[in-house]
Amino acid sequence: MKAFILVIQTIAVCFLARYNGTQVIPSIGILKEESVTGIPLIIAFVVSVIIMILAISKFKVHPFLAIMGVALGLALVVGLPLIDVAATAETPAKQGIATIIGAGFSSTFAGIGIVIILGALIGVLLERTGAAIKLADMVVKLVGKKHPELAIMIMGWVVSIPVFCDSGFVILDPIRKALRRRTMTSSVAMTVALSAGLYASHVLIPPTPGPIAAAGSAGLADNLLLIMAFGTLISIPALIAAYFYALYIGKKVKSEEDLEDTSMVSKTYEELVKEYGKLPGGFVALAPIVLPVLLMAVSSVVVALKMSGLWVTVLRFLGTPMIALTVGLLFAVVLLWKAGKIGEFNAITNDALKTVGPILFVTAAGGVLGRVIASAGFVEYIKANAAVISTVGIFFPFIISAILKTAQGSSTVAITTTAGILGSYLVPESLMVALGLNTPMLAALAVMAIGAGSMTVSHANDSYFWVVTNFGGMKTEDGYKTQTMVTLVMGIAAMAGIFVVSLFL
Repeated sequence: MKAFILVIQTIAVCFLARYNGTQVIPSIGILKEESVTGIPLIIAFVVSVIIMILAISKFKVHPFLAIMGVALGLALVVGLPLIDVAATAETPAKQGIATIIGAGFSSTFAGIGIVIILGALIGVLLERTGAAIKLADMVVKLVGKKHPELAIMIMGWVVSIPVFCDSGFVILDPIRKALRRRTMTSSVAMTVALSAGLYASHVLIPPTPGPIAAAGSAGLADNLLLIMAFGTLISIPALIAAYFYALYIGKKVKSEEDLEDTSMVSKTYEELVKEYGKLPGGFVALAPIVLPVLLMAVSSVVVALKMSGLWVTVLRFLGTPMIALTVGLLFAVVLLWKAGKIGEFNAITNDALKTVGPILFVTAAGGVLGRVIASAGFVEYIKANAAVISTVGIFFPFIISAILKTAQGSSTVAITTTAGILGSYLVPESLMVALGLNTPMLAALAVMAIGAGSMTVSHANDSYFWVVTNFGGMKTEDGYKTQTMVTLVMGIAAMAGIFVVSLFL
């Protein structure tokens, strides 16, 4: 009942904000189909975001239903046509609400859906075959044991490129414990370093579904290599800041592991590796990740050089993100076969689809909300006030994403929703263009800003917060000092790096 009253009150605020002398249509209870402009439009948008956040975080409505419901409500409040309106001599054609919603939903699936599925499936296969452990082992050998915090951070960063950070932490936590026992370093420092490494690539680097979805919404679905390059670059300041914070907080906070008698712990790193049987070789473990990147890189090069010919056509075909990830998937299947688990492929595929399904639908819902916002005239208002709005520029997506992340907990929801609101840099009517983010480079930076915002911050409404806190043997109040604070530090550091890069573009 409280939720119902809150929604009614909020809708009333929207109506009052919009009031400009029009009459309410008694038969259906909505305003006449006249465009809302100016401050009332901004108020309607802000109230819609508040309703969405409250619905997801406080009233536990599924993000898909919350975003779709807010999109429909906003469309009605701002006066979008109920049905398609044909063009006349005086007015252009207008799409009805149903058409707008359908177009926003389908365009998201058409542009990026398959890529998200392929990326998630590769990640699950790497996890189940022990390839993720092999990648982590390679990082340890590369960095050495003298810097365990750095080793575990880089390990997490590599593993989380294809694997969700929650799963990645569970996979790598035994390695973290084994490294801590070997080096007798701070358990808290190791926990924070691992969490930060996983988090950075999770929100910034494809083929994790969030960055892929954001790239698709931004009009960069065919240029994932650019997103990967920027994601790697922007990860650096975030990881550096997180590394020093991990060293600092490790001296201030103690976990249960720091107080335990290490002589009572018998499982070693080698015993952990044996649980997976024989680990795959380094090349085959890297292939599902590296080969798609190489194929996309080669395709970008031949396009940039304006080369032609049959083999160029083949290379461009193989470099298409969907095809490149398919090649990576084939190598991941080879990993499964070599591990003697090919019979589990169907079950693994089902698990991957169950994981990625909600992400796909939330991404599509974000696209719907973005289409409604564009159709409502919000972009026109931004353009009319470009002198003021442009001062926010690249910080706008960071702020929106950070608000959504902090309020409802899910980084993926924050990324996909914000990306849907901004739209594509290829569409003149999009908010991205209105903010001056109208080139591939600036659009890629906007995706990075969305990712940086989606880090800021992880707290009690985020499942990852509890994964890190519980597996790290910390109390809840210590979780706020460690996980929440390191994500704040990372988000600010990443955004600072993005701003610096934007000065040169």
